[in-house]
Amino acid sequence: MILAGTLARRNKATPEKSPNVLADRASLLLTWYDRYRRELPWRALAGERSDPYRVWLSEIMLQQTTVKAVGPYFEKFTARWPSVADLGTASLDDVLRMWAGLGYYSRARNLHACAGSVLRDHGGTFPDTEEGLRALPGVGPYTAAAIAAIAFDRRTMPVDGNIERVVSRLFAVEEACRKQSREFRNWPPRCLAHPAPATARRR
Repeated sequence: MILAGTLARRNKATPEKSPNVLADRASLLLTWYDRYRRELPWRALAGERSDPYRVWLSEIMLQQTTVKAVGPYFEKFTARWPSVADLGTASLDDVLRMWAGLGYYSRARNLHACAGSVLRDHGGTFPDTEEGLRALPGVGPYTAAAIAAIAFDRRTMPVDGNIERVVSRLFAVEEACRKQSREFRNWPPRCLAHPAPATARRR
């Protein structure tokens, strides 16, 4: 509410019309995030580096699934398999049993295959680029971009419905998000062309 109210008092702007507004809006958003960010089991604490394994695991579990539903499963998985090496040596049957109830079981199969690939083909270390991540089983464009940005500080922009909604508020876009999808997906390259705000590490 505070963020929305602050933006509502500012003029509508887009990256095309007002490039200089990007740093101001980004700084405002990051300040809001620092104050209101939720504590989640896969989210690194302020000042800490994110664990690529936990970031990847959470991104796969959160596909078409709520944070509330994922929380207990994430805790169970990381207690049973605290590293990608542990998960990569587990049996598929064990992974499927642990996944039971979360739905979309192809994710569990891809999870197991991906962990095995990281262990076998990458020495137990996740690739740190979008291209490398996209080559892994079950990792699509959005997931690769999210992992690259969160875990490895890559200047990349995952775009989904949630980000479209935030961008619409950030730039006071009046049209329905669904009608702006193409426009929003063209903004990230322009946004990333500008220097990042001078802020502390955030995840």
